[in-house]
Amino acid sequence: MKVGGRSYRTIWLNADGWGVDVIDQRWLPHEFRIATLRNVGDAAMAIRDMWVRGAPLIGVTAAYGVALATREDPSDAALDAAWERLHATRPTAINLRWALDAVRAHLRPLDPAKRAAAAYAQAAEIAGEDVKINRAIGHNGLAIIRSLAAKKRPGEPVNILTHCNAGWLATVDYGTATAPIYLAMEEGLPVHVYVDETRPRNQGASLTAWEFVNHGASHTLVVDNAGGHLMQHGAVDLVIVGTDRTTAYGDVCNKIGTYLKALAARDNGVPFYVALPSPTIDWTVRDGVSEIPIEERSADEVHFVQGLGDDGKVSRVRISPKGSPAANPAFDVTPARLVTGLITERGIAKASPEGLKALFPERV
Repeated sequence: MKVGGRSYRTIWLNADGWGVDVIDQRWLPHEFRIATLRNVGDAAMAIRDMWVRGAPLIGVTAAYGVALATREDPSDAALDAAWERLHATRPTAINLRWALDAVRAHLRPLDPAKRAAAAYAQAAEIAGEDVKINRAIGHNGLAIIRSLAAKKRPGEPVNILTHCNAGWLATVDYGTATAPIYLAMEEGLPVHVYVDETRPRNQGASLTAWEFVNHGASHTLVVDNAGGHLMQHGAVDLVIVGTDRTTAYGDVCNKIGTYLKALAARDNGVPFYVALPSPTIDWTVRDGVSEIPIEERSADEVHFVQGLGDDGKVSRVRISPKGSPAANPAFDVTPARLVTGLITERGIAKASPEGLKALFPERV
């Protein structure tokens, strides 16, 4: 995707051939910074402290984190230690464990002297596969937008609401929920996106809106609680969100507030779709509400917001009274019954075990 007219991915090898460059998303939308990860500790910190975020990008960053670790020490003990250190950073996103398991399984049988090169090659392969998957998700979701556009008057946009950031900043490129939107733009279909701000970290306001500004996508930023009102008044044709983990039975775990959007969509007859790459499906889990661990993040994310002041400086300000306690669950689970369909790289599935198995029969 584009930043200032130049194409970027979210993660790539540094010019030195072994360091890993990432867009440091903590500073967006006001500053565009690139950080270089040079060891497994850097990779763990980047994931934990959300320099990078989004389930697919977390997985790719973890894969490169293992490569950085094996470059310094290719032993079995170091490989296992890297797995543990990286796995502990974010407990909810399943791509993290999936990528770590894949890289460790690939490296374990190899001569330690060959592990670093193999780890870098596999991390690059996972990154490339993510781009292919997301573009395929885009093509499958585009069919939904085309169908809605066909019912509109000429030039009237399809109005889409999205939550959090499931754009290219959450992946290597294209995004998940945004991939159909970007491909609709390429096709010349008029689309307009309502962007939830997504408290407490404001990924919609700071990241999705920033993406759309840079890519020229028509959009309107709205507060989190506006979605129901917009749906009641017919302003939303379609909701598309991403996911950090989807169960084998079709429950969807995504950024906190997604469940409420699904409830509002159901009450107003608005289609509610989830865009997901298959590595985010956790085939070991049936009931998302009781089985998926929900990350509880620092209360400071609720107490403080970061923004650009009138003086042109980025600063953090407190919005709550001192002494007020705060809770910060980072995700919620939307039951499968509220999901119209799951947009995957293989097609659109019903949010059910039968629907998922029809697209992924190898999992039966």
